[in-house]
Amino acid sequence: MKVRITAAADDDEAAAIAAALAEHVGNDVEVYVGDGDEPAATHAEPSESEPTADRSTDGRHAESLSPTDREALLWEEIEDILEGGPRKYREQLEDGEKLFVRDRLDLWFGGEDGDLLFEDGKFAAFDDWHPRGADADEETDDRLPADGLITGAAEFEGRDVHFMANDYTVKRGSMAAKGVEKFLRMQQRALKTGRPVLYLMDSSGGRIDQQTGFFANREGIGKYYYNHSMLSGRVPQICVLYGPCIAGAAYTPVFADFTIMVEGMSAMAIASPRMVRMVTGEDIDLEELGGPAVHARESGSADLVARDEEHARELVAQLITYLPDSADEKPPKREPKPPAASPEGIDAIVPQEPNKGYDMTDVIDRVVDEGSYFDLRPDYGEEIVTAYARIDGRPVGIVANQPAHRAGAIFPDAAEKAAEFIWKSDAFDIPLLYLCDTPGFMAGSQVEKEGILEQGKKMIYATSSATVPKQTVVVRKAYGAGIYAMGGPAYDPESVIGLPSGEIAIMGPEAAINAVYARKLSEIDDPEERERRERELREAYREDIDVHRMASEVVIDEIVPPSTLREELSARFAFYEGLEKDLPDKKHGTVL
Repeated sequence: MKVRITAAADDDEAAAIAAALAEHVGNDVEVYVGDGDEPAATHAEPSESEPTADRSTDGRHAESLSPTDREALLWEEIEDILEGGPRKYREQLEDGEKLFVRDRLDLWFGGEDGDLLFEDGKFAAFDDWHPRGADADEETDDRLPADGLITGAAEFEGRDVHFMANDYTVKRGSMAAKGVEKFLRMQQRALKTGRPVLYLMDSSGGRIDQQTGFFANREGIGKYYYNHSMLSGRVPQICVLYGPCIAGAAYTPVFADFTIMVEGMSAMAIASPRMVRMVTGEDIDLEELGGPAVHARESGSADLVARDEEHARELVAQLITYLPDSADEKPPKREPKPPAASPEGIDAIVPQEPNKGYDMTDVIDRVVDEGSYFDLRPDYGEEIVTAYARIDGRPVGIVANQPAHRAGAIFPDAAEKAAEFIWKSDAFDIPLLYLCDTPGFMAGSQVEKEGILEQGKKMIYATSSATVPKQTVVVRKAYGAGIYAMGGPAYDPESVIGLPSGEIAIMGPEAAINAVYARKLSEIDDPEERERRERELREAYREDIDVHRMASEVVIDEIVPPSTLREELSARFAFYEGLEKDLPDKKHGTVL
């Protein structure tokens, strides 16, 4: 039997092929390399005295068989692929704090809390770079193992997940046709399985010199974001950034439900600093353009910032405990724990004076299970807290005004932050707890320019459209449209309960008296008399808006002693668990 193989093969490969064929076809084999006239290797048919394998009495191969040279050759190729890109880029990583992508996957899935189940497309672009590939140029320095993108499935913290991870040693993690195909297949499979997706991003964007193979195609890189949109609300999408994600690569983190950046490594921007200089003349470095501080504090595109790679994994490991695998499932429960601090301290924390500041997290610590509080976007829109936690083992999404920042008034960034959090929580069936203590939406020319009406509309819309069980607590003041956005009586909460410090009104006493009685008060010449009359009007107004009046008029459902707030909420969330509410029959709303 004569066989001719590619000219790129060497003598050892020819010998291995000859031996394997002779064993399996039972003939003498001659292997010719390229256009050669003489065989590079030969192998004779095994003689009867040299059986190819032991056989048991029923004709099956015995266990003494072992892999052939063909499999050994495959293992060599796999080991080469696992080495990643050119060695010089591996060495650059080793000089810093960033992990090589295979080491990163080992961090995520290699310990007792994880397992890399399988990888897809390991041989992508193999023919383009490997010495044994059909189209490889032996002189090239370009290595494209897995085409710079690793996809597959893994067990993470006891949960099955899909994942993708860029290999920064392969052309700076850039994306090309084969890698794009793998990315798309991974997303489409997640739509079928209904399992979460982890995006471990470290990409400089698309390979510009190869864009005709993937950029505008129907099944090209643009389909990433179509698939992101289809996955949105179907399964949790969590993205961790490990490097400078520029242009198209920057859209994956912003499409994800939750995005974590790593301090000193991450950046994302619509264009690189060099492109920015060319287009606008602005001279700026990547950290200032799109580093963690920019997106955690100013744009709000980053939910959390990790100290390092290990911390990033820890954050995702905690986050995923609140999320179901898909919209078809309920959020996972855990064993209940008592709160970190006694609920008996709640009443002492909340000042009676409506304008005095305090930290709402001190109240939250006395309501939720110890160690369960998980704050998201903590540095953005700080006057509203958006966090996951557990009450008696059940996950809840908390939307709480924060009087320690800007008196708890709702600014545009806080309204946007709250709206997105409410929307995501509702998508994954996480009940909502509103803790209301706000003077309402902020007023002024600057916030009008920043879109206070637009962002406020989105927050109210999200609260209106959420179909999960909602519990609202009037902790202290609930003024103006703030009570609307914060799940007030008109917004179909399962309960509105008040603490004895609560007030509900169009505006606070000082503003109301000034608005209604300013002219009459100005007509009183005696300063002491004017002050006495103003005080009387304020006290009368406060009696009218006091939580007892609201309970008497059945505006709210109940006033509860603050020390019982946790058990009250636990009972109510348990009672309404599994409640299903319908929205009007329509294609979708028009508020984005």
